[in-house]
Parts: sequence; C-alpha cells; structure tokens
Amino acid sequence: MKMKSFASPDAFAEDAGGWQRPLVEQFRTAIHAGGDFSEQIKWGNLVFASNGLCILIRVEDARVLLGFWRGKRLRDLEPRIKASGKYELGNIVLREGEGLSSDQVTRLAAAAAALNAELGDPAAIGR
Repeated sequence: MKMKSFASPDAFAEDAGGWQRPLVEQFRTAIHAGGDFSEQIKWGNLVFASNGLCILIRVEDARVLLGFWRGKRLRDLEPRIKASGKYELGNIVLREGEGLSSDQVTRLAAAAAALNAELGDPAAIGR
C-alpha cells in the first residue's frame, strides 16, 4: 500500500472519505477533549503526542485504526484493544458500521496521556 503524504492534520481528515471521515473527525475532537495533545502527520498517519508519542489514527480502504503506544495497558478500559507489534502497542480496528463513543475515546486519550506523564515517552524506551 502506498503511503499518502498530507500537508496538515486537517488535510488528513479531509482526505478520509465516506463513512471514515465522520469517524476521524469524531476521534480528533474526543482525543483533544482528553488532554493537551499536539497533532502531526507521521508515517502517513495522524499522530497525537503528549509527553511523547501517544495515539494514532490510520485510515485504510476498509477500516480505521485507532492505535495507542501504551495500548496494552489500556485494555481494562477497552477490551477491543488488541496487542499489536512490539512493546506496549495496541489498537482498535473499526470497519464500516462499527463505532466507539466519543466519551470512551476521551477516557482512553486521558488515560494514555496520564501513562505518558507517569512513564515518559514510550518511543524513548531502549534509546
């Protein structure tokens, strides 16, 4: 799959089409309600940072992925988070017709930011 490049987080959201765009916009709003996050484009994804990398939104043809750098630690809050890759990564995969409430995304975002505040930048592990 070819990675798209985007000039800004707004351009990323505007590029999402169909059922995915409202979900991306909902998630962005809910994440910002959960803490003081900066947004940037990294690796073709929308990435939110708070004391280091924290959350990402990835849009693919048939799904939206909501990922957390410390997702394994958040599974008690949201059992749909599945371990992904190395370290503590975890994500929720949403397909057309599936959703996640804004309140739940805000709770997850707040918990993710609190973990980074307590434990530091997860990307700095092993440096």
